[in-house]
Amino acid sequence: MTANGERYDMYAMTAAHKTLPFGSRLKVVNPQNGKSVLVRINDRGPYIPGRILDLSFAAASRLGMIHQGVTVLEMRVFGPKKEFVALK
Repeated sequence: MTANGERYDMYAMTAAHKTLPFGSRLKVVNPQNGKSVLVRINDRGPYIPGRILDLSFAAASRLGMIHQGVTVLEMRVFGPKKEFVALK
């Protein structure tokens, strides 16, 4: 189960973040290859120091980072009026 009560689905386009509200949507870009995905926050974490976001298998796969496991990504959060708000 995820922190918002959903059953975890590794094939869904979802992610975990420590503080963003559940249901927040993020555009995540891998600057190494230009691939991007849209994910929805449905869980809390990651709890490893220095990490900000934990992606589902499907999201990580589409970003081309499965074999790396960890990489630097660019993220943009959709705000309440659908504008982008940059995360640093």
